[in-house]
Amino acid sequence: MLAAVIGCVIFAFGVGASPAAAQDEGLQGRLVYDDQPVSGVTVTVFEDGTEVGSAVSDDDGRWFVPVPAGTYQVKLDESTLPDGLALRNSAPREMELLAGEVRNVLFPLQGSTGAPTPGSGPTPSAPPTGEPGGDEPDRLGEAPETDGEQNEDSEVDVVAGSGGLGRFLALTYSGIHFGLYLALAALGLSLVFGTTGLVNFSHGELVTFGAVMAFLANVIVGLPVLVAGLIAIVLGAVFGWLQDRFFWGWLRKRGTGLIAMMIISIGVALMLRFIFLYFMGGRSRRYTEYVVQDTFSVGPMTLVPKTVIADVIALVVLVAVSLALLFTRWGKAIRAVSDSPSLAAASGINVDRVNRVVWAVGGALAALSGVILAIDQGVRWQMGLRVLLLVFAAVVLGGLGTAFGALVGSLVVGLFIQLSTLWIPGELKYTGALVILILVLLVRPQGILGRRERVG
Repeated sequence: MLAAVIGCVIFAFGVGASPAAAQDEGLQGRLVYDDQPVSGVTVTVFEDGTEVGSAVSDDDGRWFVPVPAGTYQVKLDESTLPDGLALRNSAPREMELLAGEVRNVLFPLQGSTGAPTPGSGPTPSAPPTGEPGGDEPDRLGEAPETDGEQNEDSEVDVVAGSGGLGRFLALTYSGIHFGLYLALAALGLSLVFGTTGLVNFSHGELVTFGAVMAFLANVIVGLPVLVAGLIAIVLGAVFGWLQDRFFWGWLRKRGTGLIAMMIISIGVALMLRFIFLYFMGGRSRRYTEYVVQDTFSVGPMTLVPKTVIADVIALVVLVAVSLALLFTRWGKAIRAVSDSPSLAAASGINVDRVNRVVWAVGGALAALSGVILAIDQGVRWQMGLRVLLLVFAAVVLGGLGTAFGALVGSLVVGLFIQLSTLWIPGELKYTGALVILILVLLVRPQGILGRRERVG
């Protein structure tokens, strides 16, 4: 079952591949206007109002400030900008730096008249070999974490305006984006639980699998990202189908209990996770496209096209899958098996075949979620693990085993996580989401759209 995964990764990276060495810690960026580097500009880093370092952009527009892990405010000295240039958003950038990371900070520039011009959007890129940050650092090319509307698991290229309304709108959009890619993963997890009763802790690795397969097709084979993403979705569906056909289905036929299968899924997750680590390395990898894009403004927000396009794709897929569950023959069979497998089998439905289709659909949706996530923040060996608990929270909040509950729960989790930073520190936003989950379940144990069940 797993031979295809291991074979593809070995072919792409070689048996002797090993994780990359740890990168230096610090903040970096590149200043570009109209596709030309901007040199001689001073960037200063503060911690709790105290200056901890500064740098001047070089002839290529690059700057780097080495700082340890912590939370910093990064400010560009506009007085050092060349004549005719100004910052599009002068608010200091709030950045959280974790141990062993190099974070990119973006400062979109515009003409001093205030009218943005093409090419003045953020241009994140890796420093050349030998410069601070090394080759392909973690978080390569990611958007700035301005005003707390971004985080390592849901990085959205949104820059908030200086006013309260701008920040609220930016956080709302960021939460919707976060909720949409959570929903893609949560829908498959909820369908698998609904039809088989399995709480699959290896579902996060299906997310990573999709991102890795797209990376292989894009970077190794040289296909465009859109084509590579489609191939990754197909491979995710095949991988999900093979898992149920030759592994989970076999365990069910042997009468393996659900608790034992849940524990086995943890082992499968660990195995796949460390396979990805061994062959991909511990650093973040980037696709060859959509790392650098010009921004556009919508009201007080500055957006990047790749984020909006990804949201449209996710929304179309979620609507299509929902309509298929309601109106197609397979969708009705899936809902019948979810309600009562024995009754569905008695009515002539092939339950095993339905389970394999569900695993294929779940694998494809998880792969798409991984591709979208990787476009935002790069391909990482732990990316599935980072979102797994939030996916579980969304599924439980919406109602275990209910497809539409997974959609609702994902949007609630995504919005609450991002909007909560209006009142609580960004470091506590995941805690706040889990507190809301607990409170909702105390009032409604079956979840938002779940059904009451008699126990005993």
